[in-house]
Amino acid sequence: MAVNLVTPNPADLKPVAGVRLGVAEAGIRKANRRDLTVIELAAGSRAAGVFTRNRFCAAPVQVCKAHLASSAIRALVINTGVANAGTGEPGLANAQATCAALAQQMGLRTEQVLPFSTGVILEPLPVDRLVAGLPKAIANLRADGWFDAAHAIMTTDTLAKAVSKQVQIGGKTVTLTGMSKGAGMIRPNMATMLGFLACDAAVSQALLEGLAREAADLSFNSITVDGDTSTNDSFIVIATGAAGNAEITDAASADYKTLRDAVVEVSVALAQAIVRDGEGATKFMTIAVEGGKDRDECRKVGYAVAHSPLVKTAFFASDPNLGRILAAIGYAGIDDLDVSKLRVWLGNPDETVLVAELGGRAASYVEEAGSRIMKHAELTVRIDLGRGDAAATVWTCDFSYDYVKINADYRS
Repeated sequence: MAVNLVTPNPADLKPVAGVRLGVAEAGIRKANRRDLTVIELAAGSRAAGVFTRNRFCAAPVQVCKAHLASSAIRALVINTGVANAGTGEPGLANAQATCAALAQQMGLRTEQVLPFSTGVILEPLPVDRLVAGLPKAIANLRADGWFDAAHAIMTTDTLAKAVSKQVQIGGKTVTLTGMSKGAGMIRPNMATMLGFLACDAAVSQALLEGLAREAADLSFNSITVDGDTSTNDSFIVIATGAAGNAEITDAASADYKTLRDAVVEVSVALAQAIVRDGEGATKFMTIAVEGGKDRDECRKVGYAVAHSPLVKTAFFASDPNLGRILAAIGYAGIDDLDVSKLRVWLGNPDETVLVAELGGRAASYVEEAGSRIMKHAELTVRIDLGRGDAAATVWTCDFSYDYVKINADYRS
């Protein structure tokens, strides 16, 4: 059951000028489900991507990287059910064949198409069924297709994930709409699973690439469900330039700051939605680490706490066995950490208590307070390392019985 997450209202998902989306049932893994999505981009659109660092990266990730480096992108094709990962040279050939088939049907060059796959690893992509579904997806292309596309890219997700926002840039209304999918195998080393964010702003390619990296780092790169980095993680940012604003070329400009803040806000919302819909999740947890020497060590601590099965299961049970948090901080890899300067708070939207200080339990802390706070669905662990001014935030969820059930039955 998703934690404080609802299916987006189709009326709230705003079309982005220069983008059309269409879906189809291709029977890639299961019959009678939408599992194929085509996204068409207007001529002149720009795209930038951030991808998994898993060395066993999927065939579509390899093809995406090559196509982004060589061509102006005009279309994306996304399938669910089969990840096309761990498939060797045949997998690469299937990813290329997918791009070639869509390009032929849309009058494009093969390298102008980006392929994306998600689903079961180590299984061959049924490219014949995928290609057979393309005409219907193309026939369904429409500007208001975000709602259907957000559903069509789901795997173990319980709810679709999509967000829109509008801002004013250079006297023009700029629209941003994005969607993401993912619920398990989430500990991204770039972004997470699949995320797509389009805007109609005019922005230079160099700034767009930097923005994609920064947005991923502050959102998709700051979440974890289970500590597993997927083979298929991909996050794409698109700018069609159709809003009519003067092209943004200066990272120090007010226009860029407005665009950057909006892209990061939408990316964070999409990333948090993945954690809220984490497989079997009942709690949404914010791990806020401050007082570090640099951001990297704050992230180390945040991820150590967020990854700990002992911490996550304690939160599921609302059991204030909070020494597990201290243990995770201690093995995070900061060799010169002075635990006597460490402070830890536990909070929910209504209450916050100091749990630990001076190397042990805070004198004011009573377990009844911890138990009361942990019964809430949204919780914050705040950690002050007492070493400097750096900070970082990681979002995660608890581990419930259902996480094991979902992953034990994943292929059935």
